[in-house]
Amino acid sequence: MESGMPLSGGQRALIRESWQRVSGSPVQHGLVLFTRLFDLDPDLLPLFQYNCKQFASPQECLSAPEFLDHIRKVMLVIDAAVSHLENLSCLEEYLCNLGKKHQAVGVKVESFSTVGESLLYMLEKCLGAAFSPEVQEAWSKLYSAVVKAMKRGWETLPEGD
Repeated sequence: MESGMPLSGGQRALIRESWQRVSGSPVQHGLVLFTRLFDLDPDLLPLFQYNCKQFASPQECLSAPEFLDHIRKVMLVIDAAVSHLENLSCLEEYLCNLGKKHQAVGVKVESFSTVGESLLYMLEKCLGAAFSPEVQEAWSKLYSAVVKAMKRGWETLPEGD
C-alpha cells in the first residue's frame, strides 16, 4: 500500500513522535477531531445512529457512550497505521474491509477529505508549535495511503447486473 511516494525515514519518525504525544488521551483528542468534523460537515451527523436513535445535535452525539466507543476505534486505526509505518501493506485487507463497512452505512468517499482535514486540525491543536509543515506533510501522506486502501472497499463491492 503506497500513497504514490513512500514515507521517508524522517517522516516516519515525525509521525511516531507526534503520535506519541497524542495517543495517551485518545478520547480527548478524538473529540477534537470529531467536533471539527461536525463543524466542517454537519450533514455527517445522521450517519451516526445507535439503536435507531438520531442525534439532535453534534453535542448530543459527541457525549453518547456509543459514539465515544467509535472514537476509540478510530484512534485505534490511526494507532495501527502508526505502528505499521514500515509495512502499511499488512493493513491493506483490514482497511479495505473498513472501507466496505463505511460505504454500507452511507459514508461517501468524498467525506474522507473532510476527515483528513479534521485529523490535521486535531494534530495541530494538540501539538501546538510542534505541528510543523514537515509534520503536516508526513501525516497527509500517511492519511492518503490509509484512505487509498479504504477506497478499495468501495471498488470491490459487487456491482448490480
